[in-house]
Amino acid sequence: MRRILATLLALCLAVPLTAATVGDDGLHKAPWMRDTFKDLREDLEEANAEGKRLAIIIEQRGCIYCKKMHEEVFPDADIDAYIRANYFVVQINMYGDVEVTDFDGETLAEKDIVKKWGALFTPLMMYFPEEVPEGVAAPQAAVAQVPGAFGKWTTLNMLTWVNEKGYEKEEPFQKYHARMLQTQLSE
Repeated sequence: MRRILATLLALCLAVPLTAATVGDDGLHKAPWMRDTFKDLREDLEEANAEGKRLAIIIEQRGCIYCKKMHEEVFPDADIDAYIRANYFVVQINMYGDVEVTDFDGETLAEKDIVKKWGALFTPLMMYFPEEVPEGVAAPQAAVAQVPGAFGKWTTLNMLTWVNEKGYEKEEPFQKYHARMLQTQLSE
């Protein structure tokens, strides 16, 4: 009996506390994801009201790179805390039927808006400024787009760079990341 309890305790401790569950749609559901009406203008307004940055994550069922992000990267204590404190994240299903209203006012099913945006890879993270001009679609409004899975430091540095408006500064992300990585790896 003790052996069984010890095994169960070890399994519980091995699973990160912030690990995402998988929803009925087959997509990972992280605790920091927002369940909204998917009207990006409203989502941006709500993010701003909370003092957070709006981000969209496009995912699909069975995506091994989405799984990697949700099981290995997002549960990292530093990344999880940074997202919770600084981001308002809305998930979009690459093949979903839920209606999404783009910043330009066009309303389409998730699968159709993903086509409109030309999104080919999952996960795809899109980060937005606090204000989006009228008539502009999400890809043109985004201050950064990150297709695919990356490790802890690239992800954390991108989150930080966007949050600190690095895109408005002279140092592009790659140079910022290289500079930050030297410090992070020496700690």
